[in-house]
Amino acid sequence: MAKDLTSIADRLIAAYDTATTLKPITADAPDFSVADGYTVLADIEARRRAQGWHSVGRKIGFTNRTIWPRYGVHQPMWAHVWSHTVHVAKDGRATLDLNPFVQPRIEPEVVFKLKAPVSPVDDALAVLAATEWIAPGFEIVQSHFPDWKFTAADCTAAFGLHGALVVGAPLMVTEQNRTALAATLPVCAVTLSRGGTMVDLGVGANVLDSPALALTHLARLIADQPQAPKLAAGEIVTTGTITDAWPVAPGETWSSDYSVPGLRGLALQFSETMR
Repeated sequence: MAKDLTSIADRLIAAYDTATTLKPITADAPDFSVADGYTVLADIEARRRAQGWHSVGRKIGFTNRTIWPRYGVHQPMWAHVWSHTVHVAKDGRATLDLNPFVQPRIEPEVVFKLKAPVSPVDDALAVLAATEWIAPGFEIVQSHFPDWKFTAADCTAAFGLHGALVVGAPLMVTEQNRTALAATLPVCAVTLSRGGTMVDLGVGANVLDSPALALTHLARLIADQPQAPKLAAGEIVTTGTITDAWPVAPGETWSSDYSVPGLRGLALQFSETMR
């Protein structure tokens, strides 16, 4: 079937708005590429802005190389996050309704808030010099494709799999802690627990060698996409899961812990209501 990028955007928006699944795009259009995926995503985002959606930053997906073979996706991708998809935890705790999401999974991440543009050069200290704060985060990702089976092109077009982002207490980045953070982020241990029982453990280096370096990768990726706005001060960027992504269900409580001095963990409860 020939690629009809407008029709693909229509189908993806309908799946998002009705919380339903659809066949992977590449099932009918095997030549659908990652570049096509970004073209569809840009169309979707333009339509969402026309509907009043407001971008507040970006998510980077598939930065964790250890999970590439599991999902069959071997390159990072990005998408916008929106004012209504970002939630701020209070005292390290938050509650979220899973009803809007399809096959939701949870990912513990490190979130950055920028105070200046990010250089595409792999320099963690330079990234942190452009950072106002870092924070623990949970991204709730979702797959509109059954059983989480897709290609990189499919999930790029499908909103980068973004569902929601929960942001915990920020740790301010200062001249005094910047060097220590640059050294700690690659080696920090992050635990992910469900109901008080640890289910996964990851290290910061899983994420493109450091969550800070994930931002330089994003800056390079955007530089090759003339239609994409450059990273700017005020944006929040979540840098990708440090563990695997785990399925979640209503009524569960998940928590994270970070071995970064001053960076508190996060607890997220999912409402028990179901549609």
